[in-house]
Amino acid sequence: MRIGMLTGGGDCPGLNAVLRAVTKSLIRQCGAEVVGIEDGFLGLMEQRVRPLGWDDVSGIVAVGGTVLGTHNRASPLDWQGRDRRDEVVRYARETLGLEALVVIGGDGTMTIGHALAERGLPMVGVPKTIDNDIAGCDRSFGFDTAVATVTEALERIQTTAQSHGRVMIVETMGRNAGWIALEAGIAGAADVILLPEIDYDVEAVADVCRTRAARRRHTVVCIAEGAKPRGGAQTVRERIAGSPEPVRLGGVGHALQAQLQPLIASEVRTTVLGHVQRGGPPTAFDRVLATQYGNTAAQLVIEGQFDRMVTLQHGRLTSVPVASVAGRSRQVPADHPLLRCARQIGVALGEPPAGA
Repeated sequence: MRIGMLTGGGDCPGLNAVLRAVTKSLIRQCGAEVVGIEDGFLGLMEQRVRPLGWDDVSGIVAVGGTVLGTHNRASPLDWQGRDRRDEVVRYARETLGLEALVVIGGDGTMTIGHALAERGLPMVGVPKTIDNDIAGCDRSFGFDTAVATVTEALERIQTTAQSHGRVMIVETMGRNAGWIALEAGIAGAADVILLPEIDYDVEAVADVCRTRAARRRHTVVCIAEGAKPRGGAQTVRERIAGSPEPVRLGGVGHALQAQLQPLIASEVRTTVLGHVQRGGPPTAFDRVLATQYGNTAAQLVIEGQFDRMVTLQHGRLTSVPVASVAGRSRQVPADHPLLRCARQIGVALGEPPAGA
């Protein structure tokens, strides 16, 4: 058995733990040869691969990023104006002799993997994103590490906010889902949490800041990059034609600062955490989860259960058809217990007063 493996999309803590688990599980259980494809689907198109043996993946479980490299713009579905799917499948099957491909990535990666499977390259997917927004998956590895990083940042912001009596805005990643901002905001004791799923009322946020200025001198606002004001649009950092992610969000923290400052007396400052949320070693939780995902992916390969994605549902490791998650995302539902908890403990979500 000869199996290929790649990491697609953005980097994420825990990727190396998956690579290690898939490789060691396949080698130990069925003596498989594992081929690592460099820089995601770009490496498959440019034919850059290398063998992954037992020792090649030893000692990497705690290392951030991916030893194979990744790429978040290369897609065989449309690369430099051409559909490269048949060419890629031919190279993988005939030249490399691959019986299957393990793809580790988010919804975009799953979409590409599923498209290659339809052209004759069996695949197994492993969900990866710090955003925790993959459909059909309760928790993706890398998310816990991102939440821990943002939580620490919020704790540090608290002290400078208190010292200067400021309103401090912290902008998180998350694209169109507010999971990072919500969990980190609660863990880091943010006073206001603003999410893509709940359009915020600027005056309601300003009212919280004014009230807190009289009592506590400072306010900390945790805002997800995809959040937007009522009646407004998301803040777009750039648009990239032909990219799997053509709209890049970012800058909403500074936009909110400009909206808030005329309404309150306190000075408003913004911190954009950016890629620091993706980097560094994974937490113990993510190392364990990523290892379990990798081992489960190996089992699917051994059992011949292809075109499926490993997932965690209701606390149980299982798998779902890739077609059911490709191109979809998972947002914070309106009835989620964490939203109810936030409201009940007095965290503001930017909602206007009842009846307003």
